[in-house]
Amino acid sequence: MEQPQKNLNLDQLETFRNSLARFMMYYKFGMQEVSTKIDILKQEFQYVHSYNPIEHVKSRLKTPQSIIGKAKRKNYDLTIESIRENIRDIAGIRIVCAFTSDIYRVAGMVMQQKDLTVVDYKDYIDAPKSNGYQSLHLVIQVPVFMSDRVEQVYVELQIRTIAMDFWASLEHKIYYKYDKDVPQKLRDDLKEAADTIACLDKKMEKIHKEMQAIRVTNDRKDKPTDPDHTTKELTNLSMNYLSILFNDHL
Repeated sequence: MEQPQKNLNLDQLETFRNSLARFMMYYKFGMQEVSTKIDILKQEFQYVHSYNPIEHVKSRLKTPQSIIGKAKRKNYDLTIESIRENIRDIAGIRIVCAFTSDIYRVAGMVMQQKDLTVVDYKDYIDAPKSNGYQSLHLVIQVPVFMSDRVEQVYVELQIRTIAMDFWASLEHKIYYKYDKDVPQKLRDDLKEAADTIACLDKKMEKIHKEMQAIRVTNDRKDKPTDPDHTTKELTNLSMNYLSILFNDHL
């Protein structure tokens, strides 16, 4: 009597595995959509402003094992519908900037995209976590156009400075090494390091603003004071060009 039940469970698991594979595909495409948008913004900003607020971008897709593990830890139902609604970090993109002001500039550019919907916004820079962690987190919803449907998928964005990313990477490695049971002395040292990094980011932001002010001042100095100067230069260039074309017959 137990054999039919075992076969039934195996059939259910196989169905769930196939559904999860298709489900993961949507998130892969959603992540690619957002990554392309970020790359376009990055290139456009460089072209228009001769400055790039984004240092580098990393993306990752959770594995099915990781998704199921999180669902079990959080006591979510092991169904596609439950996973879709409750686990919103299946697709993740990390954007690393040089300065804190760049974080909010990039976030603003992403949030202005008409086809993206911001469903969650957490500012751990303005209000850091108790362990010192800093970052700006956005969960956005992006439409993925398939051949027979439009799937709305969640993509988590983490936007932070180089210093914040450095701290977070080391903190993650330390917690992994100690299986999350980190000695209090190390926790205190990590918090102190986070505070030091926050001060460093503020100092670098101040230097950045001073450099921008100097650049604006220099640009103004380089501009001609005579309003007719540019017109005269263009006229001379046009005459010289015509002279070349007509072999100095002008």
